[in-house]
Amino acid sequence: MGRVPNVTRADAVAAVRNPLAFIAEHWTPTRRTVQRAALYPLVMSVVIVVTGGAVRLTGSGLGCPTWPKCTDDSLTATGAMGFHGAIEFGNRMLTYVLCAAVGWAIIAARSEKPYRRSLTRLGWAQFWLVMSNAVLGGIVVLVGLNPYTVAAHFLAATALLAVAAVMWQRAREGDGEPRPLVGKPVQQLVWFLVVASTLLIAVGTVVTGAGPHAGDSSEVERMPLDWETIAKLHAVLAWIVVTLTFALWFILKAVDAPKNPLDRTRDLFLVLLGQGVIGYVQYFTDLPEALVGLHMFGSCLVWIAVLRVLLALRERPETAIDLPGPAAEVTVGTRA
Repeated sequence: MGRVPNVTRADAVAAVRNPLAFIAEHWTPTRRTVQRAALYPLVMSVVIVVTGGAVRLTGSGLGCPTWPKCTDDSLTATGAMGFHGAIEFGNRMLTYVLCAAVGWAIIAARSEKPYRRSLTRLGWAQFWLVMSNAVLGGIVVLVGLNPYTVAAHFLAATALLAVAAVMWQRAREGDGEPRPLVGKPVQQLVWFLVVASTLLIAVGTVVTGAGPHAGDSSEVERMPLDWETIAKLHAVLAWIVVTLTFALWFILKAVDAPKNPLDRTRDLFLVLLGQGVIGYVQYFTDLPEALVGLHMFGSCLVWIAVLRVLLALRERPETAIDLPGPAAEVTVGTRA
């Protein structure tokens, strides 16, 4: 066992003043460590969406009737609150796990050598998204599960998924200038796909807000819209996304595109097919809770797959690091 280095007073002061800089000075993670650290927030972002769906689908949205405490007199759920209190409080506790995952990603990115400012900023963007969405989640409880705030809460979680997916991708590539792998028309088609997918998710939150799963057993306000009409609009948007994906795959094959964009487009198409099957089955079986939860999980996978297609359209090489060359040899008695 090696000797533990002495910690001086100066070290302690530096650690207090700027702990991230202090850690970065004394630790250099491997590239694989940074990649894994960037993956953890993405996984936890999906978990928090799915468990948030479980809160709503089990009618536990007001299991803790206030915020930031669980009740006026208790920070945590009590035994008297039963199953619903445990579900809601458990979801709140997962926010701390997500914060820990984001914090670890920030530390790893900050400590990587050479320092990558863009990667660290993506980590901090996730942190602030988590904080703001936690506050928004508290507002959702305080306003009695108002469907518009519930929709905003899910959209904020979707934004967090986007930033986490981008950071995970950036951790696996360099910081060089991005080089496009496909032409401008293909890039424009993919942006149409991204916009259509964004609309699909947004309309999905309206379907939820107008649907029967209000999140609590008591009377909860719903969006004053015809649920059948909104659900059909959601299905139309889904078919548009599927059509754009198939068209993209066909064009990429026609222009002999590199393997990575083709593979990511194939992955998206398969995820969309699975999500479509779940969507139609839940529609014709009166929205059973298990299938609705699975559909929420599928929406996360669709969004991540869409972003991976977008990010696969370019490559970013490692930046060249200027290293000092060998010292020039001096030859006595000769001319250069």
